[in-house]
Amino acid sequence: MIEGLIGRKIGMTQIINENGEMIPVTVIKTGPCVVVQKKTVDKDGYEAVQLGLIENKKIKNLNKPFKGHLEKRGVKQLVKILREVRVKDEKELEEGKELTVDLFENVKKVNVVGISKGKGFQGVMKRHGFGGGRMSHGSKIHRTPGSTGAATYPGRVMKGKKLPGQTGNKRITVKNLKVEKIMKEENLLLVRGAVPGPNGGLVIVKNSEFRRG
Repeated sequence: MIEGLIGRKIGMTQIINENGEMIPVTVIKTGPCVVVQKKTVDKDGYEAVQLGLIENKKIKNLNKPFKGHLEKRGVKQLVKILREVRVKDEKELEEGKELTVDLFENVKKVNVVGISKGKGFQGVMKRHGFGGGRMSHGSKIHRTPGSTGAATYPGRVMKGKKLPGQTGNKRITVKNLKVEKIMKEENLLLVRGAVPGPNGGLVIVKNSEFRRG
């Protein structure tokens, strides 16, 4: 049993279920993926497989070590994106085997891992929702965070203080998203709710019921 697959976020839309309810869903192109390498407990200390995302586009700038890595394991498909996912019994998966969205046919909920949209350096009002100071004439604290010190003792800014800084561009995991529909021919997975990252962004879709060991 494998934990999940690599995919790309296509975008959001809405569907109507059997009860006539309109459901907001995110469309994820899940796979197809190829098993590039197997990790074993004896050799690597843990069980996992390295997956490569097969995409219908021209792949450029594959260096010789990367190509040799694929050829050594008999992988004929050209892939550029590699990710590791956990497995329970790696003997069932052979190197070179293709995996599609069929993997989630009987799965009710999934966890989706992605990189959130980067918004650059932001102040405390946008980053943390601070109310800001008065906007009246003469005020000098419209959007500033205010005092950040901690008096004479301990005389320093405490860790975790809400301050300006980088916003977004972080690894986010959204758990227990309900699988609404699977479109096998197009390798599309429709999940209820939002998924981190921009359209076209790389994600990893995992079975929420997968347990290691």
